[in-house]
Amino acid sequence: MSLDQLKPGDAGVIKIVGGSGALRRRLLDMGLTPGTRISVRKLAPFGDPMELHLRGYELTLRGDDARHIQMAKDPA
Repeated sequence: MSLDQLKPGDAGVIKIVGGSGALRRRLLDMGLTPGTRISVRKLAPFGDPMELHLRGYELTLRGDDARHIQMAKDPA
């Protein structure tokens, strides 16, 4: 499943960071690396962007970018 499919309150671990070139480098530079645990805090009214919590900080990410990140969802 990709990161954009998670809902507020869901959490998971990054498995694969896709994309290419500058997009992939930007995602990795923001701390979105394989093995990182992410929880979804909230979504904007129309579902984009999404607010994430990872590595002790909040990050806002567009849905188009979140689609490039493959996740393993934590069991509820």
